[in-house]
Amino acid sequence: MVRFIIHMLLHVAVPAAVAYRLSKTEWLKIWMILLAGLLVDLDHLLADPITDPGRCSLGFHPLHTTPAILVYTGMLFFARTRLWGLGLLIHMALDGLDCAWMRWF
Repeated sequence: MVRFIIHMLLHVAVPAAVAYRLSKTEWLKIWMILLAGLLVDLDHLLADPITDPGRCSLGFHPLHTTPAILVYTGMLFFARTRLWGLGLLIHMALDGLDCAWMRWF
């Protein structure tokens, strides 16, 4: 349960820190866009069970696979999608950290 709480807090705090670092005047708008990266977790609805605390989402859920991550990376190269791609990549990195924590503890 502690790992889950820390994981969720990081999904909010890391995008906030990145947004503030990118722009001290428009950080709230940027933070909201980066937080939209959480919507990628809708692909968990395709899994059975929907949540499994022992399952690594990377490579399991369709929007958490290597091809999807390559698309998110490609989004960084276009101004209109850059923040969306960054939010998705932050999400993937934090999910990867969670996967590593599962192996360590």
